[in-house]
Amino acid sequence: MTEPLMLDGRTLARSIEDSLRERVTTIRQAHDDWAPVLATVLVGGDPASATYVKMKINACGRVGIGSRKIALPDTTTTEELLAAITALNDDPAVTGILLQHPVPKQIDERACFDSIAIEKDVDGVTCLGFGRMTMGERAFGSATPAGIMRMLDHYNIAIEGKRAVVVGRSPILGKPLAMMLLNRNATVTICHSRTEALSDIVREADIVVGAVGRPRFIKGDWIKRGAVVVDAGYHPAEGVGDVDVEAAMRHCSAYTPVPGGVGPMTIAMLLTHTVEAAEARDAS
Repeated sequence: MTEPLMLDGRTLARSIEDSLRERVTTIRQAHDDWAPVLATVLVGGDPASATYVKMKINACGRVGIGSRKIALPDTTTTEELLAAITALNDDPAVTGILLQHPVPKQIDERACFDSIAIEKDVDGVTCLGFGRMTMGERAFGSATPAGIMRMLDHYNIAIEGKRAVVVGRSPILGKPLAMMLLNRNATVTICHSRTEALSDIVREADIVVGAVGRPRFIKGDWIKRGAVVVDAGYHPAEGVGDVDVEAAMRHCSAYTPVPGGVGPMTIAMLLTHTVEAAEARDAS
């Protein structure tokens, strides 16, 4: 078997940023130097969340998108967070809103996600956005699944008619990705950590997506010869994803590295959606 193709998210994300930089310049020229603005809302002091927000703000700067960081304390209530999001919804200068997950446990996270205006839901976290995307209507899909789809298309990975197995059912990754694949005419099975005979199901897949949140949970010998492996997990302490990629490479035809595969594409799609939101506002 030939060497499997590495689906390089870093290189693709850089290319996307280059094109976004040009689109932002066009917007600036048309609006007296106004640029799209992404507002990031960070509640509490979780170091990993703070790092992710910083990465997103830095990425905005690379393409010319403005950024606004709203930092709220650990003691923030649901009502206070809802008020902060409402203010951003009402601010015409703000193009997109990102509420960093997770929020402290006293907050109703779903209520706060769903309070984001649909036209500013650039991270694709609202129930309305998920429903519209599932039904094939206009909406921003969840950023990580959208990045995966963009990467599959870029590398000409066939989707239509293929058997896809998504291992993971989170509302912002596993479920929306399954719907995106289904909308592209894949036959999709959603599995999770409690699925019986999981290895047998994975062995039937032409496309395997690891999104279960457990290090190396999907074993290399579960992968069918010639399958495409997308690892959407990342566990910094171990430096691995949800798939035992080294072992899977002996069987698969293509794979995403960890890190450097899905992660960069998440941020690239968040930026893309923020620019698209500005362009859509101009067109309306």
